[in-house]
Amino acid sequence: QVQLVESGGGLVQAGGSLRLSCAASGRTFANNGMAWFRQAPGKEREFVAAIRWSGVPTYYGDSVKGRFTISRDNLKNTVYLQMNSLKPEDTAVYYCAARRSTLVTNKEGEYDYWGQGTQVTVSS
Repeated sequence: QVQLVESGGGLVQAGGSLRLSCAASGRTFANNGMAWFRQAPGKEREFVAAIRWSGVPTYYGDSVKGRFTISRDNLKNTVYLQMNSLKPEDTAVYYCAARRSTLVTNKEGEYDYWGQGTQVTVSS
């Protein structure tokens, strides 16, 4: 079992930056593929970014490429999402997810563990 706790969300103006963190506990973190998803009100959950156990390669959804960066620190059992050049359409609840696999995917149904989410609101 892996427990995930997100933090770092908040209110930011368009063009600003936020850094989300996802702290993992429980079974070995370093062997898990990790990802971030987000869900805006009235919309389906959307893939944001993913990172393999080794830290490379990384994958991004089309809407965040070039603006967001996913990274991980296996010694700290933490995965990060650096979000730059934020837009109002980035407003959503952001969720951290883990797989019982070293590999990653952009499909939410293939992740085994989820955090409770953290709200990100971008004002125009």
